[in-house]
Amino acid sequence: MSSGAAAEDRALSFLQAQGLKLIARNWRCKLGELDLVLADADTVVIAEVRSRRRSDYGSAAETVDWRKQAKLVRATRVLLAARPELAERPLRFDLVTLDGDGAVEWLREAFDVSE
Repeated sequence: MSSGAAAEDRALSFLQAQGLKLIARNWRCKLGELDLVLADADTVVIAEVRSRRRSDYGSAAETVDWRKQAKLVRATRVLLAARPELAERPLRFDLVTLDGDGAVEWLREAFDVSE
């Protein structure tokens, strides 16, 4: 298992322990991939998982720049078009980071995509 898959496993377990329910994992389309798609009550949560063994070049959270955010938004639009029942619900983008020690940090509403 890759370190990315292991990080996603840890993040998913953590989020499920917080009461979120998995809708899809590693959902792919031609515009990108969504690590975890979950339900938090009636809200659809797109959770990007980032892991860094070392922080010499910045934190895991810092790797989700405006380009990555735009890519996530584009892929999410494709998901919502394919799953119209999800498009009717509130939407939130979260970030789950894991550091070198394996500590999990959950950043709810990591970025805003309101237009």
